[in-house]
Amino acid sequence: MNVGTSPFGGLTPAVKNLIIINVIFYVASLVFFSTFGFRIEDYLGLHLPTAESFNPFQLVSYMFLHAYFSPREGIIFFHLFFNMFALFMFGRNLEMVWGTKRFLIYYFVTGIGAALIHIGTQYMDVAPVMQAITHYLNNSSTETLQAFLDQHYVPRSMAMKQNYDQFVETYNQLVSTNPDKAIAISKEFVVQYRNSYLDSFVTVGASGAVFGILLAFGMLFPNIQLMLLFPPIPIKAKYFVIIYGLIELFMGVRNSSMDNVAHWAHLGGMLFGFILIKYWKNKGIYY
Repeated sequence: MNVGTSPFGGLTPAVKNLIIINVIFYVASLVFFSTFGFRIEDYLGLHLPTAESFNPFQLVSYMFLHAYFSPREGIIFFHLFFNMFALFMFGRNLEMVWGTKRFLIYYFVTGIGAALIHIGTQYMDVAPVMQAITHYLNNSSTETLQAFLDQHYVPRSMAMKQNYDQFVETYNQLVSTNPDKAIAISKEFVVQYRNSYLDSFVTVGASGAVFGILLAFGMLFPNIQLMLLFPPIPIKAKYFVIIYGLIELFMGVRNSSMDNVAHWAHLGGMLFGFILIKYWKNKGIYY
């Protein structure tokens, strides 16, 4: 097979349809939000399994949604563009080698695997907050409430902030005149906060599956020369994949509070892709 001779030719069926579906979902997201103020990722985006908004189908549906709105930046197109561009550039070569059926199996296995890894790392982040909530519900007092709010309360949306302001106003009015009722209201608030907090973790994007595709391309075509944009230098696919994987690992371990990129999902897609390729190779169906 002559790989990479025509960078814009040979669009394969699965890659073409995946791109079309992602674009349709992106446009639907814009239309629903601008027309009805409804964010479809609240229903189709990936939530934590312990969240009230979680549904098992989200392990698949999240792959077809992409971030499109930021209060500071407005409409965002680049999340979709770069994922689909990578799918186009690397996915079609894999589909030509594996065939459409095996390519789609690989795509969804890596996408779902990415979701599972990402959920696991998210649980590590939310576990201290869940433990603090349980502690407060079992040991409710003015002191423990203040400690919880100081150490663990994070309003992750405007609605959560408004709910907090209303609670504080009501609680302060009651704490000196009717402390028992104040504590009861505080428990209701903390339970409501727990539900809103868990629901606020929503993941969207095809990046996990795309990183799985990137890993597969590097394994099947390790010596293909890729031309980077920044800096504009050629690099073999295998080295590109290794460097990119190390960067994602560094960023995932760093875990910056200002970074909203799902680095562990990217690594999860690569991990599940590596395992699946090794499994196929052992079964004699690598190519």
